Amino acid sequence: MRFIDRDNEIKRLNEIAENSSKNAQFTVVTGRRRIGKTQILLHAVTNIPKLYFFVTRKAEPFLCEDFQQEISEKLKIPVLGDTISFGKLFKFLMEISSDKNFTLIIDEFQEFLNINPSIYSEMQKYWDLYKDKSRINLIVCGSVYSLMHKIFKDYKAPLFGRAETFLQIKAFKVSVLKDIINEFNSGYKQEDLLALYAFTGGVAKYVQLLVDNNALKFNKMLNFIIREDSPFITDGKNILIDEFGRDYAVYFTILSAIARGDNTRSIIENYAGKEIGGYLTRLENDYGLIIKTFLFFQKAKPKMYVTLLMIIFLHFGLDLYINIHIL
Repeated sequence: MRFIDRDNEIKRLNEIAENSSKNAQFTVVTGRRRIGKTQILLHAVTNIPKLYFFVTRKAEPFLCEDFQQEISEKLKIPVLGDTISFGKLFKFLMEISSDKNFTLIIDEFQEFLNINPSIYSEMQKYWDLYKDKSRINLIVCGSVYSLMHKIFKDYKAPLFGRAETFLQIKAFKVSVLKDIINEFNSGYKQEDLLALYAFTGGVAKYVQLLVDNNALKFNKMLNFIIREDSPFITDGKNILIDEFGRDYAVYFTILSAIARGDNTRSIIENYAGKEIGGYLTRLENDYGLIIKTFLFFQKAKPKMYVTLLMIIFLHFGLDLYINIHIL
């Protein structure tokens, strides 16, 4: 499937890149996994050299070796010596950015927590030392919302207050999905469009999977999603476990209770065996998975409801619902 939509996001990223020709820019890009963050970043900012660092879970020296090769190829500048510390490599880039304007994209930025958490303190140090003379366009990207929030929004964190811009990449709107299904299935029915939205939530990767597999009719979509080797089967649950961390069982309990119709806080707390106020707040405000509904003239406390696609939960069970919506 061709690259589609995202004009506003690319326009904003290009504006930031233009500003970096005079002053250093620090941008944080977040969004659900599979939402298309990387593709947007690679399509944007084409008028200046661009470095792309993908943070995988391997030893820091090996990561630095990969990054040095990227620097040599894209900037045509050799990195002197064996740089086995990302902090030193970042210092090198900040130093040369006083004379050279370029973009540095660091993808899956939260993974440094698993490799060497002190990297964030080193980045803070060298950013503060060199940013006033730098012309770097620094973009860090992360998929795990809770960890990115911890890195940049916790006032005790080293990088708190350093980023000037926060961009959250969201799912495709229904109007975009309508254009997509019309392009690849011009004779679509309304139930096909509803199914495309319901099964993907507008998440770019899942839309692409259905397009590439010619599954844009309701029955074809459903058969593709529930087949034994479908990528939908395990992907969602694994993503949620990464996102929720060690408390994932509590979140799953809350979502399961709400899906069954037990949507008052006291009842859900009986299931969970603990106070859940903070969990509900994060599910609503941070993850966008539930909504709080007030009825006209309602005197009782508001009830919590899951978003539209929980109907899939009721038909197929928690695993499939998680796989195809809460992503």
